[in-house]
Amino acid sequence: MKAMIFAAGMGTRLKPLTDHMPKALVPVAGKPILEHVICKLRDFGFTEIVINIHHFGEQIIDFLKANDQFGLTIHISDERDQLLDTGGGIRKARSFFQGNEPFLVHNVDILSDINLKELYDFHLNSGNDATLLASRRKTARYLLFNPDDRLSGWVNKDTGQAKPEGFVYLQDHYKEYAFSGIHVISPSLFQYMGDTWTGKFPIMDFYLKTCHEATIGGYLKEELRLLDIGKPETLEKADAFLNKLNTK
Repeated sequence: MKAMIFAAGMGTRLKPLTDHMPKALVPVAGKPILEHVICKLRDFGFTEIVINIHHFGEQIIDFLKANDQFGLTIHISDERDQLLDTGGGIRKARSFFQGNEPFLVHNVDILSDINLKELYDFHLNSGNDATLLASRRKTARYLLFNPDDRLSGWVNKDTGQAKPEGFVYLQDHYKEYAFSGIHVISPSLFQYMGDTWTGKFPIMDFYLKTCHEATIGGYLKEELRLLDIGKPETLEKADAFLNKLNTK
């Protein structure tokens, strides 16, 4: 099974830690964040991983070499010349995902108790072009799924902003879930990018613009233990969070 890890971010919320290292190598419980994600993927049966790099990217390359690629086949998608955001990053790496085999995409700064193999198998059986892991948790911004668990839109409850353009948010018509930063994509999704979606763009903008053409579904969890460690206040909680996951 194949996967991609987003490790190219600037990590601006974690300054000054990221003044001299990439966010992916910031330590949590004695190991770099990236190592935790790689090992989780390996434990669930993923054998080939693409990692995109930008900020201090050479440090990530050296880290992988020093650890013998963790016994996996690891490719580098080099964005050091231009940071492409999540959507552009996936498009740039598409040559690694030829054929029909889906691939899992995982933000480097996400820790969770999700069974990645179950998510991947769900996608295989769903017929979706993409399947987004989302959970029932408190936030201002929600993905909106119809009764068939298909992505229909997005809303910011604080501002009232809704996407895509022209979408009318009706509270009782949709299931409201928060995105996890983990999703599974089939190569069939690339056909919807065409010549329009190029360069730098967020994958969520693409999902929301194309969700009425592509089949973008949700793997919806009522309970999901998840921590976004991309900011200082949550990074401080990461050691305790991992300890709870490991003793579950």
